Amino acid sequence: MNTKEYLYSWHLSLRADRPVEGCGMRPHAYMYGKKLDEREDKTLPPHSKKMKEPPPQHEFSYRWFRSPLHEPCAYENCPRRTSFSPHDWSRHALGGTECGLQCVSTQSSLFRCTFCNSTCFVNAWKTQYSVPKEATRTETHGRTRSQSFGSNDEDVFDDTGSVRSSNGSSPALDTLSSPPPSTPRGFLSGYSAGKQLNPASGSSMYHSEYDAGDDWVEFSRDQLYMPGPEDVGHKLKIEAAAYSTDTSELLMSRVVKTDVVLGRAPDPLKRQLVTTKGGGGGGPRFRVITYNVLAEIYATQQQYPYCDFWALSWDYRFQNILREIIDASPEVVCLQEIQADHYENHVYVAMADAGFEGVYKQKTRQSMGLAGKVDGCALFWRRSKFHLVESYSIEFNEVAQRQATQVLGLNPRSEEGVAFLNRLSKDNVAQLVVLEFIQPSRSNREISQVCIANTHLYSNKDFPDVKLWQTWQLLQELESFIMSRGTNLPLIICGDFNSTPDTAVYDLLSRQTVHPGHPDVNVTTGDDVPNVLPDAMNITHSFQLGSAYQTVLGEEPWTTNFTVNFKGVLDYIWYSAQNLRPLSAAPIPEEKQLTKNGEALPSTEYSSDHIMLISDMQIIGNGAR
Repeated sequence: MNTKEYLYSWHLSLRADRPVEGCGMRPHAYMYGKKLDEREDKTLPPHSKKMKEPPPQHEFSYRWFRSPLHEPCAYENCPRRTSFSPHDWSRHALGGTECGLQCVSTQSSLFRCTFCNSTCFVNAWKTQYSVPKEATRTETHGRTRSQSFGSNDEDVFDDTGSVRSSNGSSPALDTLSSPPPSTPRGFLSGYSAGKQLNPASGSSMYHSEYDAGDDWVEFSRDQLYMPGPEDVGHKLKIEAAAYSTDTSELLMSRVVKTDVVLGRAPDPLKRQLVTTKGGGGGGPRFRVITYNVLAEIYATQQQYPYCDFWALSWDYRFQNILREIIDASPEVVCLQEIQADHYENHVYVAMADAGFEGVYKQKTRQSMGLAGKVDGCALFWRRSKFHLVESYSIEFNEVAQRQATQVLGLNPRSEEGVAFLNRLSKDNVAQLVVLEFIQPSRSNREISQVCIANTHLYSNKDFPDVKLWQTWQLLQELESFIMSRGTNLPLIICGDFNSTPDTAVYDLLSRQTVHPGHPDVNVTTGDDVPNVLPDAMNITHSFQLGSAYQTVLGEEPWTTNFTVNFKGVLDYIWYSAQNLRPLSAAPIPEEKQLTKNGEALPSTEYSSDHIMLISDMQIIGNGAR
């Protein structure tokens, strides 16, 4: 009979993102256990302890504390002494580092002063002076740990005893033999002004392991917290206590301290419009924007290492993106890379509150790990301007399947059919709506409807044939749709085409055809790369399309996608020239402006790697609608 007793190590992980005004905070608390082998080193890392059993089912309770107003930098001329703008606290503004520095020279007048970066430290050092040893010794003796400027937050945590050591117990653990609260909720209700009730009195016991000190004020017991104006310039402390679900026994707890709370980002730069001459008269006018907002699933530190981690969070970026959209005063909004869960929980609600109605189409593929973690396209219209007549979506995977079987006669399970579908099935989608102006027409013959298409084509630069095929099929679908409803329906096609003006995609849209000698038409084919395009003479469409920016400004923008690795034009607003004309376009900010608060996009100021396009459109001509 095996009577060997195993030991387990319990570990508690607690992390909190950088707090920013208006951005919700959810602490990431996680408790887990590992079986210990006798041969393993018995020394455990911090925030761990040894137990005879694995951790039971548990749930967390939380406490939030606010520090006194934080002095972020001892250098008198540092802008961060008076500003908590995210722009001033970005890695870019701090000179590429997020680490504070502390003077450790006991004979310097700057002893224990902290500085936000090395530049401020060097500048302050020029004014420092020596302090007599006796004065230094007296000052050090009279200053407590909590009074130091210390930026080594983890040391502070260890000194409080709030984190379990590997083989020790805190006073709170010593009281676990007393009757525990009925639930972690009992812990919450049992708290009273920072004083622990006497377990012997029969009152509910609660966890009071961490004493924040007189300078810290507890302000919340909720799991979620959204910093407000009163938090800006302060630091926060979060305590997470894990309780057994069955017995309500306190298992472990941990405290983390955040960085200083930053204020909300300043309002976005006002985009100026360039207008065309001779825009008077004509039919109804409306403003349209297109914007790839960068989905959270793609906004990673690996992809954008030059952008602060906290500035890549969806909560922070959505604030900026929403303000940027609303500030443009659009009537039609075409968005790409909208994550499915964000559309349901954030985007639709915010846009509805701003006076918009909308539809959403996610990409065909499955979500990335969790439900809703897949991006797609969203199309909104202002309720006071339009009402929806029709709404359709296009799945290019489905179009490829239909073309393979019905047009080319391929067996989708054959080697040729599988290769064809694998090449074209990239999960991209497009949206199509018909909107009708709410204001009554001045004439029964005046056009009162407009068709809006929104798409996001495949991004891989090594698949130009796929992008061209997707564009061609989109135009074919639009032709069939519009022809069946009358030939004079105005058309606008917006989106991220992932194609620069020198590509066959641009040629097809602007010239109705592609040159047979274009490299994108002549992709090298083989066993792994089947030919998915027809003869170049057959890749055509009947629309007379113009690019709004090229028409208004005389050329395409200098960029619409601005990252370290790529700078170029990928986004467009196309319109049917026979019944629409662009009245204005908003030029892309100059590079000096784009890099003011970051090396590239995204940054603390621009929360996507793309720049929004804005254009005013007007319906021209009459038709039998």
